[in-house]
Amino acid sequence: MNQHKRCAWCNLKNPLYVAYHDAEWGVPRFDDGYLFEMLILESFQAGLSWECVLNKRENFRTAFDGFDAHKISAYDERKIDELTRNKGIIRNRLKIRATVENSKIFLAIVSEFGSFDAYLRTFTHGEVLCETDKTTNALSDALSYDLRRRGMKFVGSTIIYAYLQAVGAINSHEKSCFLSV
Repeated sequence: MNQHKRCAWCNLKNPLYVAYHDAEWGVPRFDDGYLFEMLILESFQAGLSWECVLNKRENFRTAFDGFDAHKISAYDERKIDELTRNKGIIRNRLKIRATVENSKIFLAIVSEFGSFDAYLRTFTHGEVLCETDKTTNALSDALSYDLRRRGMKFVGSTIIYAYLQAVGAINSHEKSCFLSV
């Protein structure tokens, strides 16, 4: 295992977590498929640890049709019931139902702006913020407000801040971390 100094939150005993920290977290990503996947996963994190969600990521990917927003937006009550019985994922009915509705809103945003990345850029202006030791800021407040105004659920400012960190709009690697800028 790489012996670089990492952010304190990274559980060095979990290879998935180390790989996520080293190669994914905070790396700017612009493709809508990834942006949607992370939005779903971050919404499932509410009240839980990211490590819990990350450990179930592949199960989520299978259960939610590869995070295909078009397929998810068509889920019916039978599919929602099936997901609530899937022991490989977080089986919170409210979060599952919100994922279905959020996928419809995500697709509407993509239709309106051309891509979800273009929508995000109306808030970030293409800039990457560098800050640590925060859980919300004006950017996450504004984006959360707009997503909730559009009808999304489980997208409070803290969740959206974590989302922005994950997709590289906010770089929060600790100063002692080898990935700090």
